Amino acid sequence: MIVVGVDGSLNARAAVEWAVNDAFRTHMPLKIVYAVDRSPYQTTKFPAVGLPDMPLSKGRTILAEATALAHERQPDVEVTTEEVEGAPAVVLRKQAEQAREIVVGSRGRGGLPSALLGSVSVHVAGQTACPVVVVHGERQPARGQIVVGVDDSTACEPALAYAFEQARLRGATLRALYAWQLPVNVLVPQVSYGMDEARTAPHQVVTDRLEAFRKEYPQVRVVEDVRCADPVDALTKASAEADLLVVGSHGRGAVAAALLGSVSRGVLHHARCAVAVVRAS
Repeated sequence: MIVVGVDGSLNARAAVEWAVNDAFRTHMPLKIVYAVDRSPYQTTKFPAVGLPDMPLSKGRTILAEATALAHERQPDVEVTTEEVEGAPAVVLRKQAEQAREIVVGSRGRGGLPSALLGSVSVHVAGQTACPVVVVHGERQPARGQIVVGVDDSTACEPALAYAFEQARLRGATLRALYAWQLPVNVLVPQVSYGMDEARTAPHQVVTDRLEAFRKEYPQVRVVEDVRCADPVDALTKASAEADLLVVGSHGRGAVAAALLGSVSRGVLHHARCAVAVVRAS
């Protein structure tokens, strides 16, 4: 199933639309989750009498609105809802244990009561076994293109698998982007380094990484895009012409996962389309 976190914000609404459309494409049920976080209403010095029930009432309203939106967009998708006690990031990471993917908005309503989307998206992405899709609230015209970041490690392969499947489901073009930078050796006159080799090697990296996926997904049109540029800048620019940007996360340990990588974190903040962060196993 696909799980989407909601908090009543416009970005959460966009996340519901994205999630239910993906549920329709993948023939999966959709689960809409609201995290009942009582901590903003509870202090030991000033107990809030009567307030603990407010998050529950608010959550029921938000879930009802999100369900109505999902049914409006895709009437044939099975939709369930759940209110779960706990901090939003913790709730969503727990939900990920049974989910195919988690979908969240890029930021929430603001303030402690709705911390669900924003910092939470960073704390969920990279820490779950399933892909995490972070959706921006602005509506964009369909571009018919998915961009996926490629690097020279096998850690990008789960992201490639996810991107190829999304491209197949959407009938979209897949742009495999590898942004490389000149080795430090090139700047040291005493060290000999072939510029032809430096420029040829990145193209070979992309070709090698894509070979198996091209065979598995022959129907997907693939564009190899190799640039000498900063990866975050290159991916951000490419996202302006994409429906989805897919990046990998190495997920090496709790601290590394919490911080993501510099590239994953950078594109989450600057990308102009939805971003899927896919953790390497």
